[in-house]
Amino acid sequence: MFESAEIGHAIDKESYEKAVIELREALLEAQFELKQQSRFPVLILINGIEGAGKGETVKLLSEWMDPRLIHVESFLTPTDEELARPAQWRFWRKLPPKGQIGIFFGNWYSQMLHARVDGDIKDARLDQLIDATERFERMLCDEGALIFKFWFHLSKKQLKNRLKELESDPQRSWQINPLDWKQSEVYDRFVRFGERVLRRTSRDYAPWYVIEGSDANYRSLTVGRTLLEGLQAALKLKGRPRPQPHAAPLVASLDNRSLLDSLDLSLTLSKDDYKQQLAAEQQRLALLVRDKRFRSHALMAVFEGNDAAGKGGAIRRVTGSLDPRQYRTVPIAAPTEEERAQPYLWRFWRHIPARRQFTIFDRSWYGRVLVERVEGFCTPADWLRAYGEINDFEEQLHDYKIVLVKFWLAIDKDEQARRFKEREETAFKRYKITDEDWRNRDKWEQYVDAVGDMVDRTSSEIAPWTLVEANDKRYARVKILRTINDALEAAFKRS
Repeated sequence: MFESAEIGHAIDKESYEKAVIELREALLEAQFELKQQSRFPVLILINGIEGAGKGETVKLLSEWMDPRLIHVESFLTPTDEELARPAQWRFWRKLPPKGQIGIFFGNWYSQMLHARVDGDIKDARLDQLIDATERFERMLCDEGALIFKFWFHLSKKQLKNRLKELESDPQRSWQINPLDWKQSEVYDRFVRFGERVLRRTSRDYAPWYVIEGSDANYRSLTVGRTLLEGLQAALKLKGRPRPQPHAAPLVASLDNRSLLDSLDLSLTLSKDDYKQQLAAEQQRLALLVRDKRFRSHALMAVFEGNDAAGKGGAIRRVTGSLDPRQYRTVPIAAPTEEERAQPYLWRFWRHIPARRQFTIFDRSWYGRVLVERVEGFCTPADWLRAYGEINDFEEQLHDYKIVLVKFWLAIDKDEQARRFKEREETAFKRYKITDEDWRNRDKWEQYVDAVGDMVDRTSSEIAPWTLVEANDKRYARVKILRTINDALEAAFKRS
């Protein structure tokens, strides 16, 4: 895999300087068009042998292009804030927006490779990380990102010669760091595991480019031309390729009976029982989030449901006995311009709680397979692939000991109409009702189908859906609190 990058490519100074003039102009034009179109972001991953010219090449790219539209990120030792969240969180939040370029040093490949070379993980764990990375990059590309992955390479002999040359030059010896010497010691293992990673993650949508690093002129032109050709090809496309989704419905019911039809919406709770059970469950939750076992966990609650199903009231009862410093509520509305410039999961990645914290989402990432699906805000290909992407996302949360509880609050159509009218007739509730709410009732059956698909495809052992019979608000609120408490206690027992 690395043979062609060890043969000693070189470009003379005169040829290099002549080529750079044209290359710089073309790169700037492509970068300007990228900004003008703002259809997709560009992500450049920098990996490979220490001392192969990674930093010098990136510095040169920033000189050739407009540095204001290039975000260079170096992921070294994780900060306390990063350690308090899933490992991928530090990368999620730094992704470049559409129309701009992000360059990542010390990215997810660097971390898995160094962990394997140092013996911190075995091959089985490395393969798990490779599979997760492949799914993540596929999602980014499906969202429109253009990914370049560069492996800067030196043969073992070239690396030793480079280190000796730098060491003997007083003006450049400072460029050698401990990582360079360590790379020399573990070179064979690093290349062997590097080849394993490259072989399994080089795909048509995010291929690897192996760059020989022994000659600065050669590597700089090679990287620059690769970027230029890839950018120009992507900019010429009027839209990103769309896979053909299955035409058949996801849930085929011959008797027209849906998942929501199976709920008993007549369930109620008397006022006295409600007061007693609510107080007991609120007290129970307050004790659980103060429990020392919660220090190694975090809690996330997702609230979805029909319009006027009582999500806001339920959330207030959940937080009723908690210190405001212990929780955060994130209301989700239409995405902002900043959020539309990122993958659709990005605006939720930003709000993942640290350990010992509780985050409540009033609507969530499930909008992609609910509102966006029904209202036609995304294509069938987009919402069909979202099920797998959501499952991957929630598995990452689970692996980091984040307890995720998901609620769908269900009411029937008559109860919804009654609540709508009550809101219209009550002054302090009138702001809650809009023409959009009445219009959505016309698509009731489409939402029923979407909810059924959502639950069937994303209710898993690690992140199950809880369907809440919400015609009676008292019953719904107690069931929600009890479900959260049961989930926390179960997580504590597993720990």
